Amino acid sequence: MTVELRLEGASFDDIAGFWREVNRVFMADEEWRLGESLDALEDMLHGGYGAARGDGPVVLHWRDMEASRRALGVDATRGWLEEKLTGSFDAKAARARIEALQRGEGQTYFDIVMEIFAGHPRFTIIAENRPRPAI
Repeated sequence: MTVELRLEGASFDDIAGFWREVNRVFMADEEWRLGESLDALEDMLHGGYGAARGDGPVVLHWRDMEASRRALGVDATRGWLEEKLTGSFDAKAARARIEALQRGEGQTYFDIVMEIFAGHPRFTIIAENRPRPAI
């Protein structure tokens, strides 16, 4: 049976908001939440827990994907990488990634998230870039 999920891309405007939305969609029935970790996203997509538990197909309807692309774009990515300069992350690698972003060549946070999903062929992402209906 195919699991169908809907992520509201316009519901966040930064990386922290992205994680709140991921938790709302994927972790609603769990007693715990994912931290802001791309490794945690990778682990969850393997199917051990959350709404995508198991190994069956998952269709993720990503509404307002372009809003997400902007929210997780160059500025958000630069801030995320700059935070890593002060932590235990490889500072040299973070600086190189920041420089690549400045040249217009580096991956944004959005690109990294999409690459992680692409590594899990049971997931199909359907971009829904239409405006919300008026209420």
